[in-house]
Amino acid sequence: MRLTTKGRFAVTAMIDLALREHGGPVALAAISARQQISLSYLEQLFGKLRRHELVESTRGPGGGYSLGRKAEDITVADIIVAVDEPIDATGCGGKENCMGDDTGRCMTHDLWTSLNNKMIEFLSSISLRKLVDDQLAKGVSIEEAPVKRAISSQPVLKPIKITAPNSVFALGSSLAK
Repeated sequence: MRLTTKGRFAVTAMIDLALREHGGPVALAAISARQQISLSYLEQLFGKLRRHELVESTRGPGGGYSLGRKAEDITVADIIVAVDEPIDATGCGGKENCMGDDTGRCMTHDLWTSLNNKMIEFLSSISLRKLVDDQLAKGVSIEEAPVKRAISSQPVLKPIKITAPNSVFALGSSLAK
């Protein structure tokens, strides 16, 4: 079994989200920049995570994603399964046709099936909360970036349009009219 980037990126992005969600919905663009993951790839992953109700989306200005459940109720196995990451070490994908035909299982099929069960058991025992707490214990700092909103607290300053002549010649022309 080899965990691909799909599963790794999904777990990494979920940790990032869980670390920062107390400040409101987290934009995928921010996760993308912090974790060096393509924004379009994150959009695909979060679509799958949303369908499995691991995250919720908020539209509009100041929108983004937040956890769909408490961090302690989300396991690494939940995240990996949600993004269609197979947790399977068998050569046959669990179909018991290891030889590629109907001759049945290979001699090591039961070994790999046991490994699959242990991996799922292990990944199911690790909650997103534990991963977040581990990051905080390592001293990961969470920068408090101001949330960009559509309505600014600063007044919009419009440029002043000057209608007075800006030279002696323009003054003369305006008086001659």
